[in-house]
Amino acid sequence: MLLTLTTTHRPATDLGHLLVKHPDRTHAFDVPVGTAHVFYPQADEARCTAALLLDVDPTKLATARGRGRGRQPTATPESFTLGRYVNDRPYAASSLLASALSRVYRSALRGESRDRPELAATSIPLEIRVPVLRCRGGAEVATRLFGPLGWTVTATAITLDEQHPQWGESRYIDLTLTGTLRVADALNHLYVMLPVLDDAKHYWVAPDEVDKLLRVGAGWLAGHPERGLIVRRYLAHRRALAGQALERLAAQCPTDEPGVDDGVADRPAQAPRASLAARRREAVHTALVEAGAQRVLDLGCGGGALLATLIGDRRFTEIVGTDVSTQALSLAARRIRLDRLPERQRNRVTLHQSALTYRDERLRGYDAAVLMEVIEHLDPPRLPALEDAVFGYARPATVVLTTPNVEHNVRYEGLAAGAFRHSDHRFEWTRAEFAEWVDRVSATYGYSAVVRGVGDDDPQVGAPTQLAVFTRT
Repeated sequence: MLLTLTTTHRPATDLGHLLVKHPDRTHAFDVPVGTAHVFYPQADEARCTAALLLDVDPTKLATARGRGRGRQPTATPESFTLGRYVNDRPYAASSLLASALSRVYRSALRGESRDRPELAATSIPLEIRVPVLRCRGGAEVATRLFGPLGWTVTATAITLDEQHPQWGESRYIDLTLTGTLRVADALNHLYVMLPVLDDAKHYWVAPDEVDKLLRVGAGWLAGHPERGLIVRRYLAHRRALAGQALERLAAQCPTDEPGVDDGVADRPAQAPRASLAARRREAVHTALVEAGAQRVLDLGCGGGALLATLIGDRRFTEIVGTDVSTQALSLAARRIRLDRLPERQRNRVTLHQSALTYRDERLRGYDAAVLMEVIEHLDPPRLPALEDAVFGYARPATVVLTTPNVEHNVRYEGLAAGAFRHSDHRFEWTRAEFAEWVDRVSATYGYSAVVRGVGDDDPQVGAPTQLAVFTRT
């Protein structure tokens, strides 16, 4: 099975430093099911391609089965006796290739490069090709999984037999991904998605696989619109582990947006309790309705969870979502199915790329603006620029803003002492600090404001989320 990774970033041969594999040599690694080879079919200043070839030994594959803690792995194509030796594993990319990735590109997966640390932290143009990939659900599923992560996806179904097209399509696809990402992000996406698309993990799925998934999926899994599908398949449809993973995603990342598929369908029937993210959206929606807003800005809209709520309320005649990240805007468009909305609905919605620390003429004159879990992602010295751009220049009649209450963090069991709720948070305020900031902004820009909590109000540490409604005076 083969996977190639190509870049045109100059000098392209720096890819060797990122992968810690010299382009002028071939490299071989023993893995439990055979041998993994790394070589460079092309390596010059303009273009460099690294190829990972996994040579599967059927005998080793059969021997490797069931080693994990002496138990049997989840069902795979080789589960029956003869199938251990006669199967598609040596020829089609699958979860075996993900295991080889972790063995061969260990440093690159962590984003480490001793010789090119700056480049390792930089997004560069990449093209990934997997010519034969086992994909349950076909090309459409591959697009749903990789598209929201910033990839342009070309997935072509492979026919069962070119000489007999009437036989239809096989379970395999030819996959090409193009995009501008960090090499570490690209490899981590593959590490998770290859077994998800295969949907037949070849080894025993133990509870520590939950930790591994959350670690590798940090920064992108929580907001993925197919999160539930990814978690269930990666954990081999083990309900207990999938439920644990989804709960930990919510507990460790309270900014999580549950508008995505969260796997509730796999849980026992019970009276569900709204998550904090859902209650936050409900509180923001209520504040907008109370303000009588019709033309609304969602500033820093991220993956579009609030946009989906606003679109469902016809009182909002114009809805604009902005974000500095084009990847986030693409995710939002997919979540709200912008391209499938009826024309009348689609005309209500606009998505703009815009930075909240710069004045933007397109954002002036609206009834209301929402900053939901946004300001804490800015470095504190950049807050005055946001204040000027939103309250001073755009100047909507109402601003609804939410941010975490850091005092409540002690109630999250999975959160280390002194840690923030999200790795990208630059600060989190106490209730007193937030009230002081709200008072200062109101006085400076001519607004009045009220502050209230969102979520269960703990008598000692307050509600988990703080909400302020600014009204222009």
